[in-house]
Amino acid sequence: MAIEAFETRNGDLAQQIIKADREIDEAEVEVEEDCLKILALHQPVAVDLRFISAVIKINNDLERVGDEAVNIAERVENISIRVPVTVPFEYGAMAEKVEAMLRKSLDALVNLDADLAYKVCLSDDEVDDINRDIYDKIKEVIKIHPDRVSYLINLLFIARHLERIADHATNIAEEVIYMVEGEIPRHRKDILSPTIE
Repeated sequence: MAIEAFETRNGDLAQQIIKADREIDEAEVEVEEDCLKILALHQPVAVDLRFISAVIKINNDLERVGDEAVNIAERVENISIRVPVTVPFEYGAMAEKVEAMLRKSLDALVNLDADLAYKVCLSDDEVDDINRDIYDKIKEVIKIHPDRVSYLINLLFIARHLERIADHATNIAEEVIYMVEGEIPRHRKDILSPTIE
């Protein structure tokens, strides 16, 4: 919805996204409370403990994805009332990649598929590269249109919010790897090496 709002410069849709954030926040609290009850009442060990621990972290990442969608919506509200500035970059490609990463990370969770989770982790660098490319292009457009800096900065932040969603998708994938393999892959280049076909 946030991407649709951005691509159509739809301020009304952006407002809907902002209002929906409360539901995401409430769902996060509910899931966390359920996890804590399970920990207290059933005292899970081994695989079950890893599962509950991972779900608590994934729950937080999903809530943060909701926050990033709200951040995009707030930027859309700002730019929807201004005359557009053309930037030589298609945000749709970045948005599709980020959305695919998030979907795959959740599929990996549901299916406990570590291979798919590794693929999500490896996609993160591509999104980082796209974000850097957008930064460079916006910098160039600012030189041409210094009077439109406010609008262009909003575009820059939208790319940054998308990049953060990709980071959260990666976090979810790393938790799936932990659940399935018992290895914590964060900060481990040897585990997340590009050997997946």
